[in-house]
Amino acid sequence: MVILDLFSGAGGLSEGFFRVGGTFVGHVEADAHACNTLRTRTAYWTLKNENKLNIYYDYLLKKISREELWDQANVTNSNDVINSFIGDDTFDDITETVRQNLKDKNIKNVDLIIGGPPCQAYSIVGRARMKDSVTCDPRNFLYRYYVRFLETFKPKMFIFENVPGIFSAGNGKHFSDIKIAIENAGYHIEVKELIASDYGVLQDRKRIIIIGWKKNKRKKHYQYPMFETIEKKYLVKDVLEDLPKTKPDRIIEGKGKYRTETNQYLIDSNIRENGFDILTQHETRMHNERDIKIYKEAIHAWDTKKERLCYKELYSRKPELCTHKNKTSFTNRFNVIKSNLPASHTILAHMAMDGHYYIHPDKEQHRSLSVREAARLQSFPDDFYFEGPRTAQFRQIGNAVPPKMAEQIAKKIKEII
Repeated sequence: MVILDLFSGAGGLSEGFFRVGGTFVGHVEADAHACNTLRTRTAYWTLKNENKLNIYYDYLLKKISREELWDQANVTNSNDVINSFIGDDTFDDITETVRQNLKDKNIKNVDLIIGGPPCQAYSIVGRARMKDSVTCDPRNFLYRYYVRFLETFKPKMFIFENVPGIFSAGNGKHFSDIKIAIENAGYHIEVKELIASDYGVLQDRKRIIIIGWKKNKRKKHYQYPMFETIEKKYLVKDVLEDLPKTKPDRIIEGKGKYRTETNQYLIDSNIRENGFDILTQHETRMHNERDIKIYKEAIHAWDTKKERLCYKELYSRKPELCTHKNKTSFTNRFNVIKSNLPASHTILAHMAMDGHYYIHPDKEQHRSLSVREAARLQSFPDDFYFEGPRTAQFRQIGNAVPPKMAEQIAKKIKEII
């Protein structure tokens, strides 16, 4: 299965296809930090296939540099990761690089194109934040380049993923235009909304998954795959319980740092395999004293009354903790991760800006989630390393497709192809 990955981000969707043995001839991504993450993960899969993961583990333990890791995995001089914004000025160069990658790997055709344009202009939250400027945001039209890649490489199938808000963006016109453009390119499409919690992810994350086939394929191929769902038998606490307790503005990394042995959920979800004992990026952001006190109030409200902290109520009881008198706006600013439920609320890229919406449920820790905890709620394995500063790491995690969900999609697509 030969794959071209567009708008790759940190590689959540591609991770699922790596797991089923896919061969990539390009990951195209504009963000430099995400590209470095993709290179490091490509190094992981290269070394895993060569039974040389000890080299990768040396990197996690900071025994070798990133450059040494990439060199030993033959990633440094590879063009598999293409750090470029997709636009009129870059399209020809990107396609030429992909063609060269095909030639270098002795491959004739691309079987599958995956990915989804940045969703800020389609998401309901993004539109609310951008207000009138959303109508002229160029990200509304990045789908046109996705279609051009379909026309150029003519894959057997494609997967176009995005947020549920894509249906209502521009009063439905954007989605209508996307469908027309894809059909004009020679593809039949079907669309479904998938929820990550149905696929082994402890998070209520909804994604629109558009799947397309060439129109000249036999009709039986036009059926939308029935992806295998996974029984919901775990709680959010299962994804957090083995990680060491910590405080704001701390980082815990290294061997022998886990608090307990792994558990069945972490094994089933491929987050922490039996015997894996290298913790990385269990890093928390700094909080001021006021926020810490508010976090304690938020955790107490949930633990005692199963209620979310209301800013109006907080203002009436402890006005000294409130920074403004507006009791009608930002009322849902603080939110606790519910450890006793089968799924958390959605992990968003906005967590790179502040942690108020992702408060750790332990009343003793009074902090927001660490990078590793956020990655786990997205089902990223503990051996997945995010490059760049902490803000970039949170953004990569929040923008990603959960790998466990991607893996269930990849298994079925591989069968069809």
